[in-house]
Amino acid sequence: MNNFQRIVALLPMKANSQRVKGKNFRDFCGRPLYRWILDTLLEVEEINQIVINTDARNILAENGLLETNRIIIRDRTPEICGDHVSMNLVLADDVDNVPADLYLMTHTTNPLMSAETIRKAIVAFMEKQAVGKADSLFSVDKVQTRFYRSDCSPVNHDPDNLIPTQNLEPWFEENSNLYIFTADSFAKTHARIGKKPMMYESPFFESIDIDTPGDWDFAVAAARYLLEQKINAQ
Repeated sequence: MNNFQRIVALLPMKANSQRVKGKNFRDFCGRPLYRWILDTLLEVEEINQIVINTDARNILAENGLLETNRIIIRDRTPEICGDHVSMNLVLADDVDNVPADLYLMTHTTNPLMSAETIRKAIVAFMEKQAVGKADSLFSVDKVQTRFYRSDCSPVNHDPDNLIPTQNLEPWFEENSNLYIFTADSFAKTHARIGKKPMMYESPFFESIDIDTPGDWDFAVAAARYLLEQKINAQ
């Protein structure tokens, strides 16, 4: 990996959430939810700093999180607070104020993403970036199944000529787990995904994004499963 690149991780965090109240600070298998991905980012030595853009500095302090040489806590300005503010406006504020060669963005609601996955994504992006084949990266889930429209008409298959689902054309769903971009690519689109993006398929269990109470329950079950697998492997 090119150690001359300055990599800054952006981890936006707000006090309130609409569908799972207070989820960022709620206990998730023994730790506040936000600590899972934060601890993972800290494990990735290639990341120089982690920026937390937040309206919850006091809540973070109550949970024992203060600024360090690697963690920057930035108070979110009033004009970009609220549930209906575009995340790209929050990211723009960080990009404008914290210089970096690469920005890596993730969410507190992706607790199971591993340091290994993050490292591999960084390497994959740098390789494509070096030869001009990518200006940004976003993580995806690969989907191969039969889709229908609301009127029951098929989308991606022929009901009169069924083939095994593994032979269907794969589709890729943006899972909101991980983004890598530069200040230049962000300036061109005003978004995390640039003009020449690449997709990165993340492991199934790691790609869980907690948005609903059902997601929370599934993530807890997945976390317990992964912990059991780790214990059995020792």
